[in-house]
Amino acid sequence: MQACSSLKHSNEKEQKVLIQTTEGDITLKLYNETPLHRNNFIKLVNAKTYNGLLFHRVIKEFMIQGGDPQSKTAGPDTMLGDGDVGYTIPSEFRTPQIYHKYGTIAAAREGDDSNPQKASSGCQFYIVVGKKFTNEQLDKLEESKIARYGNTNDSTYKFSTQARQDYINVGGTPHLDGNYTVFGEILKGMEVVEKISE
Repeated sequence: MQACSSLKHSNEKEQKVLIQTTEGDITLKLYNETPLHRNNFIKLVNAKTYNGLLFHRVIKEFMIQGGDPQSKTAGPDTMLGDGDVGYTIPSEFRTPQIYHKYGTIAAAREGDDSNPQKASSGCQFYIVVGKKFTNEQLDKLEESKIARYGNTNDSTYKFSTQARQDYINVGGTPHLDGNYTVFGEILKGMEVVEKISE
């Protein structure tokens, strides 16, 4: 990641950000439905926190992760992923309306054992690449979430019609829904994300 800049104009309702990488540019919009994450991301962009950082975690058909401040000065053998800005952000799950479809941006976080509230990292984020799913696979995911959390009437554990269509037609990472805060999506440059994820 070479630089990030806010693209918001005073008459726009959506906040947009340009991420410049050595592979090309990525333009994303931040969701108004997740104001804590949106405002924090913009604050870090304006403070140039992301300038010069790496996408330090790359998993094909899953995601690319960036935002670790330690990656700015990291050598080739440096273990990354533990860097932070000294605070977390309360989760803002908006499932089933907002979900981990292909091209969304979400906040990374510590695991459930040390973070049962599922608070987000103050700086680390990932962009979803994922893969396509079948209806049967999505049914099994729903069943496993309901079995794990025990509430068959809670729509949080069921995929909306739109989410199902997206997971079948464009893909994503549905197993992360309700566990990580999705706070935006890529408007332009998914080919850059795909290239980085290879």
